[in-house]
Amino acid sequence: MTMISELWGPFVDYGFMRRALAGCVSLSIGAAPLGTILLLRRMSLVGDAMSHAILPGAALGYLLFGLSLPAMTAGGLLAGVLVALLAAVVARHTTLREDASFAAFYLISLALGVLLISLRGSNVDLLHVLFGSVLALDDPTLVLGAIISTVTVFAFALVYRILLVECFDPGFLRMMGAQGGLAHAVFMLLLVLNLVGGFHSLGTLMAVSFLVLPAASSRFWVRSVLGQMIVAVGFALAGSFTGLLLSFHLGVGASAAITLSLGVMYALSLLLGAQGSWRAQARRTPRPSVSVFWSKPS
Repeated sequence: MTMISELWGPFVDYGFMRRALAGCVSLSIGAAPLGTILLLRRMSLVGDAMSHAILPGAALGYLLFGLSLPAMTAGGLLAGVLVALLAAVVARHTTLREDASFAAFYLISLALGVLLISLRGSNVDLLHVLFGSVLALDDPTLVLGAIISTVTVFAFALVYRILLVECFDPGFLRMMGAQGGLAHAVFMLLLVLNLVGGFHSLGTLMAVSFLVLPAASSRFWVRSVLGQMIVAVGFALAGSFTGLLLSFHLGVGASAAITLSLGVMYALSLLLGAQGSWRAQARRTPRPSVSVFWSKPS
């Protein structure tokens, strides 16, 4: 009973823990499947860049309206879409690749966002934006997260097959013309939406963890893409639950505890997973026979 009370007691006794868990559940369901496609398309660093690209828009909303959920959400969404469009234009009309242009805009966006917050806010406000406040989620933020998660599931289902084929045939979207471009645009929009939702919970620096770490962990356990998505959601939920418990019992930052919990799961998957892990590769590596070293010369 003591172990059960330690695990479930904080969520039963405290409303802020239930709200935090509900927010993480929404983010896990929406972001983890996207992360699987993101890794298959070798765009993990693009996800990191996009998580910082929303910062100037959110900071501008904060500068004009304070800690207003609609203003910061709209600002972050517009900034993320704008950076995605600019990166695509630069990649199309110059020799710079899309991931490199994202990296450039990422640095500019991060610096601009911090500057805008510093014009009006304090260090506490800056930490709130950068690292989030998952233990202080209110009803409007939870509703926003649920809406983003629901929209993501249904919209992602519409473009899933096109994106999946493109992962293994990079020229497929170009052959499909407008339909392929629309699928890519929907995927990028869903990516921005989930990063904006994660921004309100975990902050801009931690939001990308739900995209990358669960998806990377799942690749060491199952081969099928659909299976990886399901396992990724499971890892995201487990990391959220574990991180929130660690934050409650140890008195550490919730966002960092959740991200580190996801990181530990990734490390364990890297070492012990059934597919492509260190353990799996060691089993496949043929070991030289003893007779090779002790055989008599002919």
